[in-house]
Amino acid sequence: MIPRYARKEMTDIWEPATKFKIWYEIEAHACDAQADLGVIPRENADAVWKAKDVDFDVARIDEIEAVTKHDVIAFLTHLAEHVGSDEARFVHQGMTSSDVLDTCLNVQLVRAADILIADVEKVLAALKKRAMEHKMTVRVGRSHGIHAEPTTMGLTFARFYAEFDRNLARLKAARAEVATGAISGAVGTFANIDPAVEEHVCEKLGLSPEPISTQVIPRDRHAMFFATLGVIASSIENVAIEIRHMQRTEVLEGAEFFSMGQKGSSAMPHKKNPVLTENLTGLARLVRMTVIPAMENVALWHERDISHSSVERGIGPDATVTLDFALNRLAGVVDKMIIYPENMLENMNKFPGLVMSQRVLLALTQAGVSREDAYSMVQRNALKVWEERLDFQELLLADDEVVAALGEDGIRAKFDMDYHTKHVDTIFKRVFGA
Repeated sequence: MIPRYARKEMTDIWEPATKFKIWYEIEAHACDAQADLGVIPRENADAVWKAKDVDFDVARIDEIEAVTKHDVIAFLTHLAEHVGSDEARFVHQGMTSSDVLDTCLNVQLVRAADILIADVEKVLAALKKRAMEHKMTVRVGRSHGIHAEPTTMGLTFARFYAEFDRNLARLKAARAEVATGAISGAVGTFANIDPAVEEHVCEKLGLSPEPISTQVIPRDRHAMFFATLGVIASSIENVAIEIRHMQRTEVLEGAEFFSMGQKGSSAMPHKKNPVLTENLTGLARLVRMTVIPAMENVALWHERDISHSSVERGIGPDATVTLDFALNRLAGVVDKMIIYPENMLENMNKFPGLVMSQRVLLALTQAGVSREDAYSMVQRNALKVWEERLDFQELLLADDEVVAALGEDGIRAKFDMDYHTKHVDTIFKRVFGA
């Protein structure tokens, strides 16, 4: 990803220097295990650890790779330059490149997942705070973009909280899915290396041994990981879209924080655009576009091919770096966004009382009116509110059939706003606990 949409903590995971350090640790731990098994001399295994504080020269490795056309061989050659050719002759004993590449990739994905888990927790904290602040801040709920019935801003934040809480569980499961390593040798049979080596390396790196690897770790694991990132990106967009709609001039029920000195338009000085959430909508697309390639990586030829490799070199950094940035931006937007309760009430009253139509409908049926007749009675008055901006309650009070069924006091009683918020506490307990 370009630096504009990247945070250093995450990009560091994908730096070549980090990758080579992980490769080194895999090889060194494998040598330790081989020495413990008596396969290689202990002094050779110990010699490999002489490079534990080395900053591997990325340019030198690239130089070697230009000749070898093989990145792992280039690294091993460079490692021998630090350790000594004789001392390093048992490095990579019985291993294949995928043992290093796949195990390293999963270490990187696990580290990335740990950052993303912390990011989601930040979003959850921001959403919970705003939900509690606006638990009973009444606003109109909309279906198809049209006024429906009253809800609260707290419930809006709470449903996003619940969605991200599910995302947290998904992300933890995705982390576990890719937290495997493989040191099984060519075609994954352990013919030239003891399974105990794999167990040792994985333990040292915080992974579990892959139960069965065909030289590569099965890519259904990675498909699940990236699919999870795609779902989280869609949840980010879900929140972003709501905020963007809230900030429309004719709605203005909420808005992104507009900082001192900020400019909204090069041409129109009055503009305050929802640029951060628009940006999040775009970033969500970038994350989601990594999902299909990850799915397509599942099908490899026989025991392995490297059609997945070029894809993962791109989508690994791109998806995790972008999502990390987006989650942090979202947490900030939610935490700082401005809420306009007075505009929420004003918007709801643009068509006075109309959002109470269902309650009147239900009251009529309970009073003995057929549903078809009740619907007709309510709709004929509701349409006048749409067309003439009249007061719905006043229209009902002037409708003899409705008055005959409900009485004037009965009609007025159906316009009590508390009716629509009476179960907010129950919903909050379900979402946030007691």
